Amino acid sequence: MAQIDDLPPLRDVISRFGLDARKSLGQNFLLDLNLTARIARASGELEGATVVEVGPGPGGLTRALLAGGARRVVAIERDERCLAALAEIAAHYPGRLEVISGDALAVDMAVLAGGPARIVANLPYNVATPLLVGWLRAEPWPPWWTSATLMFQREVAERIVAAAGDDAYGRLGVLAGWRSEARILFEVGPKAFVPPPKVTSAIVHLVPRPAPLAADPDRLEKVVAAAFNQRRKMLRSSLKSVFADPEAALAAAGIEPTRRAEEVDVAGFAALARIGRPEA
Repeated sequence: MAQIDDLPPLRDVISRFGLDARKSLGQNFLLDLNLTARIARASGELEGATVVEVGPGPGGLTRALLAGGARRVVAIERDERCLAALAEIAAHYPGRLEVISGDALAVDMAVLAGGPARIVANLPYNVATPLLVGWLRAEPWPPWWTSATLMFQREVAERIVAAAGDDAYGRLGVLAGWRSEARILFEVGPKAFVPPPKVTSAIVHLVPRPAPLAADPDRLEKVVAAAFNQRRKMLRSSLKSVFADPEAALAAAGIEPTRRAEEVDVAGFAALARIGRPEA
């Protein structure tokens, strides 16, 4: 087991503060400091960086980020039981760790970051997707975050990096492909966690595209949702809830009306989102 600092082993921290992982909070704690250090390194050169972390729990990844040289880590934690453990880390790295007690879905991370920052997190499973969608829909664009290195269930990770024609391609693949370059870095088995989840996880790295294809985020999501909600149907049928004349919209976007959602790439959906004004 790696010894990245002089703080106690994570198992001792969890025992001392009674930090049993709670399913209701989507918690699965990473106790292997070799692995947390690997995730921290995967985010890029940390020296002098500002990092936003969501769901630090007992602080294994937090410690790896700070030991790796991050100038400042803003850690957002909803579980008040973890605050005392995180306070010990803050004391060990004076002036470099800011702990925010609250719901990550309700805080303004751009304001907390105070400038360009990376996001690095073992995301709680129950809020991982809405958080990612929020980051991908950030305005103005390019966003406040310069990269995001995030842990998801492998199935979700595959949907994020999927492209047209892939079985996993859908809403997440379109949104992530539209505004970022996303790739899976490596997988993490269940045994790395306490308690071990029933699924394999994966680390995804996303970098914002500086100039994504023009499209209104709300309009794009509406078109994509309609297309994939009836993914077995041809687009001329599935888009009837969005466009008064789907065939005309598809023709204007240069898309065959007999195509299905999984056959249309990100550029095609962006083109559809720019055509006319979808009905409410």
